[in-house]
Amino acid sequence: MTTATLAEPETAYQKVLDLLEKHHSMMRRSLPLIASENVVSPAVREALVSDFMHRYAEGWPGERLYAGCRYIDEVELLAIELGKAVYRAEFVDVRPISGVVANLVAYTAFARPGDMMVALTIPHGGHISHGKEKWGGTAGVVRGLDVERYEFDEENFEIDVDASARRLRKIEAETGKKPRLFMLGASVFLFPHPVKEIRSLADQYGAYVVYDAAHVAGLIAGGRFQDPLREGADCMTMSTHKTLAGPQHGMVVSWNKYGERLKQVAFPGLLSNHHLHAVAGLAIALAEALAFYREYASQIIRNAKILAESLYELGIDVLYPNKGFTESHTIVADVSKYMDGRTAEEKLEQAGIIVNRNLIPKDYRLKTDYRRPSGIRLGSQEVTRLGMKESEMKQIAEFIADVIVKGKEPSKVAEDVAEFRSNYRKVHYCFENATGAYDYIRIR
Repeated sequence: MTTATLAEPETAYQKVLDLLEKHHSMMRRSLPLIASENVVSPAVREALVSDFMHRYAEGWPGERLYAGCRYIDEVELLAIELGKAVYRAEFVDVRPISGVVANLVAYTAFARPGDMMVALTIPHGGHISHGKEKWGGTAGVVRGLDVERYEFDEENFEIDVDASARRLRKIEAETGKKPRLFMLGASVFLFPHPVKEIRSLADQYGAYVVYDAAHVAGLIAGGRFQDPLREGADCMTMSTHKTLAGPQHGMVVSWNKYGERLKQVAFPGLLSNHHLHAVAGLAIALAEALAFYREYASQIIRNAKILAESLYELGIDVLYPNKGFTESHTIVADVSKYMDGRTAEEKLEQAGIIVNRNLIPKDYRLKTDYRRPSGIRLGSQEVTRLGMKESEMKQIAEFIADVIVKGKEPSKVAEDVAEFRSNYRKVHYCFENATGAYDYIRIR
């Protein structure tokens, strides 16, 4: 990476635009397998560059502190109604500007600083926004929550509810503290979480259950994975750009009995303006979800399973073969018999295959440095949106194995990847796709 030098303003201006075009060119030649990313439809992209990006609309639709919001209000109300339809929810707030902010809305609505929250550790799949203060986690640093971990069954990659209950009883006996909030959801989200069982445990303490659906929101929208609200969650939070394939934004989904509390926390508590162009893009993505995501979600999961199985057969230790590897878009593999996760990430990127290094459960026991973990994480959702299916997953597995198992020169593999990618240019599972997924559009 080079350090930018500023000579003349016009030089810097042109440099930024050139780098944007280079990025688009790179993406057209690459296989995007980051589990937390996706590509939006051309219609969502159109919304993101609309005049909505320039405007303010503080407050709730119809209760704005700014004028000029008549069409903004209509779009936001549409987004809310679409969100209710997609998730069969009574209350939806589309104002959070990210999944982390959506989580902060829930933390603030359902807990006070110093209250205990129970969440997964990061090596067990947890997200940093669920983390304790010691590790710089949002829940601890920003909201001041006392975060305790779930006990975890590494062999089956699932929360051990009974062992967690015993742990909480021990903490209560020793300190007198009781949990106020049970956080579910994960950054490595392979299998459904035990929402019903955690609901029963939370009821013993009069506690709340919040489900962070950031990774699986599109799968839930398509009727796959699980149904957290019906299973007992008080609230569901999410970012909207992963399997939901919308803009980078956030959303809170809940019940009417919590609606006013959540609204007041969002504004004026945590938000001023809420990125109105992203709200418009989210409305379009939710409409796409209603129309297309039963098929899309099903194909995502089929593709993930085939990709995992193919990698496993080629000598890569994809985790949890005894459970079919995954029930979501995400795959986690232990590459430590070949190289550490960071080296794998770097070599694969040189080959045009974009994944991320990732801590895996054994790293929790081994105290592995997070900068060079044992694993990598892959997601099938973006290549699925490009129209790829089972046969393409087998080819992608071959490319990955060429680099990790066979030790082929990444630059040579990159040529094959670029040729393969040339057949997959358009976004699928949307109403219109006249523009290529990674086409760079000049409007200046």
